[in-house]
Amino acid sequence: MNYAILFKLQGFIMGAIAFAFALSLGIAMVYDTHSTHELAVTGFGVSFLVAACLSGGFLLLGRTGDNTLFRKEALATIGTGWLLASLVGAIPYFLILPDVSFSGAFFESASGLTTTGASVLSDLETLPRSLHFWRAISQWMGGLGVVVFFVAVLSFLGAGAKVLYSRESSAQAADLNTSRVQDGVLHLLYLYFGLSVICTVVYWICGLGWFEAIIHMFTTLSTGGFSTRSGSIADFANPALEWAIIVFMAIGGTSFLLIIELLRRNWKALKTSTEFKAYVVLILSFSLLIFIFLVTHSGDNPDSHGLIRAATFQVISIMTTTGFATVDFDLWLPVTHILLLALMFIGGCSGSTAGGTKVIRFIVALKVSGQHIEKAYRSRVVRALKVNGKSLSLGEQESIVVYVVILSLIVFSGTVIVSFLEPNMSFEGIVSAMAACLFNIGPGFAEVGPSHNFAGLHAYSQIFLSFLMIMGRLELFALLVLFSPSLWKRF
Repeated sequence: MNYAILFKLQGFIMGAIAFAFALSLGIAMVYDTHSTHELAVTGFGVSFLVAACLSGGFLLLGRTGDNTLFRKEALATIGTGWLLASLVGAIPYFLILPDVSFSGAFFESASGLTTTGASVLSDLETLPRSLHFWRAISQWMGGLGVVVFFVAVLSFLGAGAKVLYSRESSAQAADLNTSRVQDGVLHLLYLYFGLSVICTVVYWICGLGWFEAIIHMFTTLSTGGFSTRSGSIADFANPALEWAIIVFMAIGGTSFLLIIELLRRNWKALKTSTEFKAYVVLILSFSLLIFIFLVTHSGDNPDSHGLIRAATFQVISIMTTTGFATVDFDLWLPVTHILLLALMFIGGCSGSTAGGTKVIRFIVALKVSGQHIEKAYRSRVVRALKVNGKSLSLGEQESIVVYVVILSLIVFSGTVIVSFLEPNMSFEGIVSAMAACLFNIGPGFAEVGPSHNFAGLHAYSQIFLSFLMIMGRLELFALLVLFSPSLWKRF
């Protein structure tokens, strides 16, 4: 292990957190009311000092080492970076909100940085503006990843940046189609910033004030789902805003690499994108199915427009793992819960800000299964498995199948652990709580449904679910490898 580069990268990550704390401190000093002003200023002041000192300390420790970055350093940087960022990010919640425990603060922080959107907080309208800002910007930073933000500027990494990017993102670094990965990631950042500006203006046109427009822009494009209102988007009662959020959630769940290609007028990329086609088909088909179920059981004069908007909103919100809500879908028919739970597992596209297993993995897993079924009666048949117009090697197919198997084991063991920690919780609540955190969704069903939160869970449950959030955001391996002793052998 090259500890010098590990410390150096942790220093940059802590620097990003310190910068966000500084912005939040400025908002606390200017905008927070008298009743929350002192606590907010103190909380963010202490948080900034801690993050800044950690950043300086790590950079000092890593100043003399070479800049060789191999796969193990990339994995260790990402895994430890997210854990440390979640711990430091919990400081303002713990200091500003007297009723929030350490486990609750860690849960809220991890939920923000992993763009999960699950919360232990209620009465959101009473929170200081500065805390709303920190909750939202933590999701915006987590959307493309704290690490990816800094790959763009760490030119000293050279080829190592390719390893770092490919582990942080579910896309392949080769898909950037550029000789310098830093340039490719910069294109992603330009797109992210550009969409952020457009989204903010659109929300303002739809009737939000500038502050709430910025907050909800942060949490929409990142597919995070934190809101300034306890009732989420439903509290605005604004159909135009709901349709705007539907569009930007769908964009957030689409591969940013595909969007860049389309902006370059490479229409062939759209034609060959197996994943995007499946993504659109899933959204349309599930929205139609849920709409039909809602209309069938809504009485004599159903509000068709309202129901199709609600169905489409919740399907996209759940599939992109955003977690916004316009209705209490926990009150819908059980069959809709099954459909939404399936979307939790599938998630959005690779290379997007969405969580979940990713559409592409399900496509490959289904195709591999189909081929093996055919080989049961036609053993000599050999077919190339193509995705996005490219043939997948046996190694790539195997890695995806292994990922799905490991994920299934984690789902099972996670469900068992949550059921042990929460013996009085319903089965639907247990399964959805585990899925909502592991796949970075936010709300679940029953006790953790859209009209409830995770505050009633045991402290150990909150900490365990926080680790599931981080594991899901890092697609398992970057966190799991931290428990391998051979990873930490000296470089």
